[in-house]
Amino acid sequence: MLDAVRDRRDNTKVAYRKPQPFGMMPDTFMPGALDLDADEHLWVPQAAGVWFKPLVLCVSQGYYVNLLRVRNSGVLSRHRHAGPVHAFTLRGRWSYLEHDWEAVPLSYAFEPPGETHTLVVPDDVPEMITLFHVTGGYVYVDPDGVALGYEDVFTKLAAARDHYEAIGLGADFAEGITR
Repeated sequence: MLDAVRDRRDNTKVAYRKPQPFGMMPDTFMPGALDLDADEHLWVPQAAGVWFKPLVLCVSQGYYVNLLRVRNSGVLSRHRHAGPVHAFTLRGRWSYLEHDWEAVPLSYAFEPPGETHTLVVPDDVPEMITLFHVTGGYVYVDPDGVALGYEDVFTKLAAARDHYEAIGLGADFAEGITR
């Protein structure tokens, strides 16, 4: 009898019994998401020697999380962010011409909204992979800030859908990571 009373009081291992909030989106779960050498076909071409692997494309809140892979040293892009960016370097090294730090594996960088910078991968780096969480979009600019193009969650989604369609997975494959 005492054990039955004790079991009713210990709810630590009991799953939540109520329904989740109305309209809540389902979880996104991607086993092996950080296995950098797996699922080569899921990397979406972005430019010569540059790919991204989307983890979440959140069109409802205007952000995305992706792995950026660069196998092409030199200047990647100059751009201005509309929202905050979080970056976790997983492989290789990179820097911004406007800063004196270098991102190396296991480092973290926060990029504030409004910042403009020029991403560079050093010549001796065969591959750079960084996880970026980008809120809002960014505008590609020339050295004087003149807009040349833009990228946001919608352009990322369109590129992912086109790529998945082209490799035979179907454009709707991206729905699993779109929120």
